[in-house]
Amino acid sequence: MSKIRFGIIRCDLHAIYYANLMQSFDADALLDPELGGGGHYYFHQWYHDYREKTIPSIDGFELVKVWDADRSLAERMVTLYDSNPVICDSYEEVSDDVDLVLIANCNDFGDDHWQFASPGIAKGVPHFIDKPFAFEVGDARKLVDLAQEHDVPIMSLSILRALPHVTRFRDRFAELGQPTLGVIKGGCYTMNGMIHSIMLAQHLFGAGVEAVESMGSTDEEKPYIARLDFGGKPDKPEAGVVINCDVGPTFHCAFYVSAYSGEGAIHSGQFSDYEFPWGVVEIVKKIKTMVETRTPQAPYEEMIEGIAVATALRQSLAEHRLVSISEV
Repeated sequence: MSKIRFGIIRCDLHAIYYANLMQSFDADALLDPELGGGGHYYFHQWYHDYREKTIPSIDGFELVKVWDADRSLAERMVTLYDSNPVICDSYEEVSDDVDLVLIANCNDFGDDHWQFASPGIAKGVPHFIDKPFAFEVGDARKLVDLAQEHDVPIMSLSILRALPHVTRFRDRFAELGQPTLGVIKGGCYTMNGMIHSIMLAQHLFGAGVEAVESMGSTDEEKPYIARLDFGGKPDKPEAGVVINCDVGPTFHCAFYVSAYSGEGAIHSGQFSDYEFPWGVVEIVKKIKTMVETRTPQAPYEEMIEGIAVATALRQSLAEHRLVSISEV
């Protein structure tokens, strides 16, 4: 294919965040806070020319369709892009005559992802489903089953799961021998932020969580502090990974990580809005490979495990006990 024709469902900041690496746009229009917000600020940092991006684009895409339940958001977004994308009347239309559907999600919890993704997957269109993959582990499993039934690749990744800065910090684990404890200063404690912390833990320590426990606000099912237990696996932290999401204001949405062992400790710098665009670059590269090869570029079981961990954390909070992943 000469260009990957793609459509976007939900025209929020993440839609702009991804599209800005995939499609040429009007940099002047992006200065409008109603359109760009952080989509301009963190991608254009040359003091001498605000039109010049500091983050590389990924060629080979063409944005052709968009949809949002709030049509005014779609109408504002299409003014940015040189490809003049069509505004669809329904989300089902976005997957007609395209090579890829991107479901954007900046602040929502993923409970509508099965609804949005299932029509296009059934048509055989590859999908990138922004974090979280789903809200409940049952929906995550249904999405994978549907993709496998129709032999179509799908992918869901947090920026923290792909961020090169995290990979470089993980490479320092050799200084510790084998980390015995990981501590993550996470994002917010609702699903849209918690999934970043969970996938950051996957990036650093791998999959294979056996059980979780959490504490926080029971009324609102918000796990402020969570512990991931790997069940004594020899290549995992024996004391698990602790995620603290009850941290108050933070610098540009920054995450931080500490790792400990009998040999000492190492502490990361910030993983923040200034670094996040480089994670999007890596994800878009994976999206391109996924569409061109029609091969999944992230392990499905790891994608499902991330949602299973979040589901189990909510159950642990409600029932005040350790919950095994197998239960959910």
